[in-house]
Amino acid sequence: MRRVLSPSTAAAIVAAVAVLCVAFTAGVAAAPDAGAVPAESAGNGPVTSDAVPSASAENGPVTSDAVPSASAEECGPGDGTELVGCWNGTHYEESVDFAETDGLNETQLAALTDLTMARVEHVRQRPFREDVPVETVTRGEYLNGTASGNSSEAFRRWNDQVWEALFVVGDDANANSEIDSVFGGAVSGFYSPTADRIVIVVPDGESPDIDPSTLAHELLHAMQDQYHDLTDPRYVGATQDSDLAVDGIVEGEAVHVEERYAARCADNWTCAEPPESGGGGGDVPDFNFGILQTVLQPYGDGALYVRELRDEGGWAAVNETMNDPPASTAEVIHRDPDYEERSVSFEDTATGGWETYADQGVDGAETAGEASMFVMFWYQSAGVRFDSGYEYSVLEPDRSPAENYNVHFRTDAELQTRGLYNYAHPVTEGWAGDELYPYRNGERDGYVWATEWQTEGDAAAFRDAYVRMLTAHGDGDYAEGTVYEIGEESDFPGAYGVERDGTSVTITHAPSPAGVLELRPDADLALPDAGDGADGGDGGSDSGDDGDVSDGTDGANRANGSDDGNESGDRANEGDDGNESGDTAGNTPGFGVAATLVAVMAALGLFARRST
Repeated sequence: MRRVLSPSTAAAIVAAVAVLCVAFTAGVAAAPDAGAVPAESAGNGPVTSDAVPSASAENGPVTSDAVPSASAEECGPGDGTELVGCWNGTHYEESVDFAETDGLNETQLAALTDLTMARVEHVRQRPFREDVPVETVTRGEYLNGTASGNSSEAFRRWNDQVWEALFVVGDDANANSEIDSVFGGAVSGFYSPTADRIVIVVPDGESPDIDPSTLAHELLHAMQDQYHDLTDPRYVGATQDSDLAVDGIVEGEAVHVEERYAARCADNWTCAEPPESGGGGGDVPDFNFGILQTVLQPYGDGALYVRELRDEGGWAAVNETMNDPPASTAEVIHRDPDYEERSVSFEDTATGGWETYADQGVDGAETAGEASMFVMFWYQSAGVRFDSGYEYSVLEPDRSPAENYNVHFRTDAELQTRGLYNYAHPVTEGWAGDELYPYRNGERDGYVWATEWQTEGDAAAFRDAYVRMLTAHGDGDYAEGTVYEIGEESDFPGAYGVERDGTSVTITHAPSPAGVLELRPDADLALPDAGDGADGGDGGSDSGDDGDVSDGTDGANRANGSDDGNESGDRANEGDDGNESGDTAGNTPGFGVAATLVAVMAALGLFARRST
């Protein structure tokens, strides 16, 4: 089954989420002030200087389903797993007497793990059932053990069309490689449910330093595994959207607990400072930030979702949602467990030798979902910050590319430990379902993307934004009912057909206008006039502002990225990258991403403190 970033495992996908947001996952790095918001000049924040203040994390009331913590007097060596806040004789109010930043030996690592387990128990209000081994590997060992993703040529070609359809990875780029590059050097740690252990990735040639919040984040994943079995198929989504949705509860709970843990450290616990770097290097990484922002979505929205669940129903509500994970990113974005989807109507009527990939995705289809669709439109303005990005106004055509870029930073809630990103916008918030079918025909590639919306107005808003995106990349105006062509100089050359019928919008892409009609022979679309672009037009005007932005963006660090479809990533890569080679195989989605992303975040200055 398909994973968000990497075909081999669901674990990698969750991890990947951490990179951008918390530098969220799968993965970054933390600054000394846990309450501060990183400056926009760091290259990842809003283009303007109106930083959003961080909210302090509340611990919340003890609910009826909570298990009270043991007192220090009750905690002793040899006590069983029935006590909360006590592990191997270490009480959650104790402290360690060594500095993690000097590097840890095995005895110190064991002591730090016992203390962190006791504290996670206290925060989460339930006991661990067994010890959780914590090991360290060097960056080189990690890369050697997780090299390459899905080796299937068919999957790679199929996946290329998925990310090309999202206008995030261009025709000449390799989506799987782009995904790999996003997470390969960013992962700082992960939990492997198949091996029941945590692996912390440390720089080559250095003593192991461990960020306490990374360890707490991964230990929470271990606790989830002990109570819910993260190897269960329900924690592996069959599509990109469902994978990210599952990560919304899995990573969301880990981030929520991390938030409360950080609040305790700020209040009355003695907590070590995180290492100065997360092992990913100090230079601004060259990432595809469209991919990165996609996988980060569960870390922010998921944490808010879990916080709301807990506020309304206590930990019991979180447990219930873990047992029945969200089905779509729309459910997590809007924090609506009853979010309704609709069936998507699609019939394969292609002629001329075009065929789908029956063995990929779900009967050949991928579901992108609301989060990925939002990122698709937002990414068209990301060139104001990142190299190789685009500077077009697609989400809000009457505003500048810089203002369109900043839409992603207008959030209705905040977290203490990381910057949050907005994934809700009128252009995509009416999502009700989609099925994206990549096709092949000899050396030619194409796709048909059938989407369904809650209302006709929602469908029209999506269709108009999509047309704006096409004309931004193309040379001419859009003519209603006519196949639109984008020239070879673009990253997304070829022909596009866009049809709206009530609440349905269907997009067809092929190398040539004739290919569009081969893929959709019943489409009510005319071929463009020979020799010039279709004239005409309906509302999808050439929205693209070319991107000359004068509000201080010229000197901004620009990072385009490349990742090739690995599923790693929380905390930058929350963990594992879903490869089945080496002894990191079988990691579950999003476990350890936050730790991984920490290094990335530090380099970008995205977070006030290191996130997991």
